[in-house]
Amino acid sequence: MGKGKRPILLLLIGVIGSMGLSSLRLLKPALVVIDPGHGGKDPGASGKAYKEKDITLAVSLKLADLLKKDPLFQVQLTRSTDTFVELATRADIANKAHAKFFISVHCNANPKKDIHGSETYALGEHKSQENLSVVMRENSAILLEENYQRTYDGFDPNSEEAYIIFSLMQHAFLKQSLRLAKKIEDQLTEKTKRPSRGVKQAGFLVLWRTSMPAVLCEIGFISNAQEEKFLASEAGQTYIAQAIHEALRSYVAAGIE
Repeated sequence: MGKGKRPILLLLIGVIGSMGLSSLRLLKPALVVIDPGHGGKDPGASGKAYKEKDITLAVSLKLADLLKKDPLFQVQLTRSTDTFVELATRADIANKAHAKFFISVHCNANPKKDIHGSETYALGEHKSQENLSVVMRENSAILLEENYQRTYDGFDPNSEEAYIIFSLMQHAFLKQSLRLAKKIEDQLTEKTKRPSRGVKQAGFLVLWRTSMPAVLCEIGFISNAQEEKFLASEAGQTYIAQAIHEALRSYVAAGIE
């Protein structure tokens, strides 16, 4: 080796050594697939003036813009317009792209109009009737799909018994998904100054076939008039996008496997 190249090589080795293994992983941007919930013929939940599908798309586009400017990440959306995308297809997009993270963005709803705050889910067994109600509402989107029974192995989104299968599932990335969900909830609380309803588990079909850490973020209750205004506002959407972005940065910087 030439004398001129040796100092450069030693310098490079020293820099890599000082970075550590977790930092070295950051040399390759992590691909994040953002999934704006619902779309097209599936409006999702509705508030007094806004539809879930429009709010989730607006927040997702803002999050995508933040990630595109961040050298730690690459980004891909399951939809970038008001189009209907089947739940299984959303997971397939992430799997085929070999995504590092899958973030599905949703708005919550409840007959009790005073309930508000965010909650983030990982795939798992629902722990309460309330969790089951949320997941049944979100999974009902498959009824708009052709041949949904074949696609989802005969799954009936309106049957409580059907959700027993999720209690038997062992998602390979459950631990990582729960860690990411916790970071998202922490950041949402800090950035939006709204309460967190916690990290939860439930059998969301959109998370079912993902092969990476995957979470579903219920960013707020569109059924709550005050929170609906926040979710539909430019400022509110920006705060939510910033919170998810910061959570992803924190997760990656920690080198969590």
